[in-house]
Amino acid sequence: MPNAPFSQGMIVGGLLFMSGQVGTDPATGKLVEGGVQKQAEQAIKNIGTILKSVGVTYADVVKTTCFLADIQDFGAFNGIYRQYFTGKPARSCFAVKDLPMGA
Repeated sequence: MPNAPFSQGMIVGGLLFMSGQVGTDPATGKLVEGGVQKQAEQAIKNIGTILKSVGVTYADVVKTTCFLADIQDFGAFNGIYRQYFTGKPARSCFAVKDLPMGA
């Protein structure tokens, strides 16, 4: 969302506060195809790119908030999430009515 009125993240007091990420391909700006697992993996990779840009890794993350379009996708999402967030940060995970771009 190039014209969106927010940044991908800001560092305040030595902490990175990151905006939400969906499973968009950075090259095209479109959601990746393949369902919740592919979108979750791409969203987490997008997070990894932002983390790397400020010199940290997934292991440095202390809290995540995750939104799913359907709580029935929790198991599939969790399988992808656990591959990246191996440090087990504190987490909240909710099903919501709608997500940007139909994610």
